[in-house]
Amino acid sequence: LRRDASGVTAIEFGFVAPLLIMMLLGSLQLSLDVWAKSILTGAVQQAGRDSGLESAHGSQSSIDAFVTSQVQAFLPGAKVTFKRKNYETFSDVDRPEDFTDSNNNGVHDSGECFEDENGNGQWDTDVGANGQGGARDVVVYTATMKYTELVPLSRFIGLDGHRTISATTTLMNQPFSTQADRVTKTVCP
Repeated sequence: LRRDASGVTAIEFGFVAPLLIMMLLGSLQLSLDVWAKSILTGAVQQAGRDSGLESAHGSQSSIDAFVTSQVQAFLPGAKVTFKRKNYETFSDVDRPEDFTDSNNNGVHDSGECFEDENGNGQWDTDVGANGQGGARDVVVYTATMKYTELVPLSRFIGLDGHRTISATTTLMNQPFSTQADRVTKTVCP
C-alpha cells in the first residue's frame, strides 16, 4: 500500500490548480486592463484633436460623449468622467502660483501674499483654470474610466473590485481670435 502511487497526480493537481487558475485569471484581467487603457487613450487623443478646433469650442459635451461611447462599446458598464484645465502657455502646466515667502521656508503658508493667476481667490499648486479656455489657451484634457473587474480577484484580498484608468492629452486651442489676457491680482490675506 505504501508503494501505490496511483492517486499522486490528482493530489498534486489539487495543490497546483488553484495557483494556476489564479495566474490565468490574473493575466486575463491584466490583458483587459491594457486593452481598456489603449481604447481610452485612443479616444482621448481623438477628442484632443477635435477639442482644439474653433468649431468644437461650444460642443465639448458631444466630444465627451464620443469618448464615452468608444469606452462603453468595449466596457458597457464603465463610468467615464472628464476634467479640463486651461493655461496661458505650455510652461504654466502644473506650475504653482507665485507667492511671497515671508519666512523663507520655501512653502506657501497661510497669511502670505500670492498672485491669484486663476482668479479663484486662493493660493493653488496649479495655475490652471477649469474649462476649455479660449483662443490659444493650452488645455490639459483628462478622461477617467472606472469599471468593475471582469475577474473578481481583488475581492479575495479585500479590495472593492473596481478598476480606474486615466488618459490625458495636452492641446492648444486654435488661434481663432486674440488670446484673452488673464487678470492676475495680488492677494494678501
